[in-house]
Amino acid sequence: MDSSSVIRLSSSPFRIAHSSLRATNRTHNPLSLSLSSSSSSSSTSASRDNPRKKPPELEAGAGANRGAALDEAAYEAERLRLDAEARESMAEASEREGAEEDPKAWKWVIRKRVWDFMEARDVAQNPRPVHHRIPNFVGASAAASKLSELEIFRVAECVKVNPDSPQKQVRFLTLSGEKNLLTPQPRLRTGFFSVLQSSMLAPHTINEACTSVGVAKYGRPIGLDEKIKVDLIVIGSVAVDPKTGARLGKGEGFAELEYGMLRYMGAIDDSTPVVTSMHDCQLVDDIPVEKLLIHDVPVDVICTPTQVIFTNTSIPKPQGIYWDKLSPEKLGQIRILRELKRKIEQETGQKLPCGPSEKLPPMAQRSRSKSRDK
Repeated sequence: MDSSSVIRLSSSPFRIAHSSLRATNRTHNPLSLSLSSSSSSSSTSASRDNPRKKPPELEAGAGANRGAALDEAAYEAERLRLDAEARESMAEASEREGAEEDPKAWKWVIRKRVWDFMEARDVAQNPRPVHHRIPNFVGASAAASKLSELEIFRVAECVKVNPDSPQKQVRFLTLSGEKNLLTPQPRLRTGFFSVLQSSMLAPHTINEACTSVGVAKYGRPIGLDEKIKVDLIVIGSVAVDPKTGARLGKGEGFAELEYGMLRYMGAIDDSTPVVTSMHDCQLVDDIPVEKLLIHDVPVDVICTPTQVIFTNTSIPKPQGIYWDKLSPEKLGQIRILRELKRKIEQETGQKLPCGPSEKLPPMAQRSRSKSRDK
């Protein structure tokens, strides 16, 4: 591999310097009452005192025991239905926020450009169209292979990987590499995270375990009190600036919420590497760092089908969940967030702030009407 590569997505090319990843431990003061609670401190201490010791709860695949009762066809049909509704909602949000006066308009301009480019150049892979998704792409397996060659992946014992299609091979390499896989429930709508242990899977089940149905069958759901250490985070992206590590997702904010909750659990800290796998055409040079929000998660390493880029990002990583950025509607959408908010308020004796109201997507309205807090 050459020491530099020229990438063109927009009109101006730029050079990407390849250098070694340096772990950073930046100080970053989150907004008040973001995630500072006694439970967070104790969780961090417990997971760091003996980070390699696997907790006794991580033993039996509870999901595997449920496998016989799982209606796989119905589960997948419901997942696809909810995914379609969520994408429709995101399309509405992109039109609404794409107005020039909206502060998020620039993000949708970049996302649309990348999605359009991938479809026009036929580098997009199913599920298509890739608009309003973490886009699957030609060469996703090659990018995953490069990711698996990283030292930070080789030494990791527990890897958190997003549930999207382009990262399926990363999930497979995690499990086939005898590591534990932590993956979120899609859009956090049915729960929180599930842990899949390679030691509890037969070789012929690993490929299935990398799918949403397989996670439901073989994974063990965990809660906020789980004592777990995550050694590496693999995150999906729509666009990343390789010069700064600035990242854009598909626009729903779930990657940021997942990151914030893992910080609360003490499972990760500033030094936990964040890696993304993506197509070369998703590399951009026009994400303004100064316009990123406090909860946006930067990327340390980018793996494409052709290269590995170490960004040496100086963008501070989020320290938790920023409650004053969360709308009441978003909170009403995600049960685990409501549980966490209640837990922190009970432990601190203080009421957490709430963000401004937002237009509730149709999916969230229907879901909320069908569910009730216990």
